[in-house]
Amino acid sequence: MHKILIYAAYSWLAFIGTMHIIVDVVSQYLRGTRLPSPETTLYWGLNIAYGLGQIVFGLLALLVARHAFEVLDRWPAIALSFAAAVTWLVFGFTFIEYSEPKIVILIFIALLIAAVMTK
Repeated sequence: MHKILIYAAYSWLAFIGTMHIIVDVVSQYLRGTRLPSPETTLYWGLNIAYGLGQIVFGLLALLVARHAFEVLDRWPAIALSFAAAVTWLVFGFTFIEYSEPKIVILIFIALLIAAVMTK
C-alpha cells in the first residue's frame, strides 16, 4: 500500500502541474482571453512556473521511486516533499485568486500523509 500511495502522490503532482499549465495558460492563450500586456506576461509566467515546478518535482520523484525507492522512505525526502507542498500552497494563497490549485495541493498533502502513515 505504501508504494502505491507514493506513486499516486507524485503522479498526481505531475498530472495537476500539467493540467494547471493547460487550463491557465494554454487555453487562455488559444481563446485570447488576455490582451498582451505586462500583467498578462506576469500572470502567464507565474502560472507556468507554478505548474512546471510541480511537473518537474513529480517526475523527478517518480524517477527516484522507480530506481531507488528506499530514498523516498527517508526523512529528508519526506521533509522536502512536505516543504515543497507547503510552498505551493503558500504561493497559491498569495498569487492565485481561485481555489482549485489550493484544493489539488491539499489532495497531494493528504496522499503524502497517507504514504507516511503506511510506512
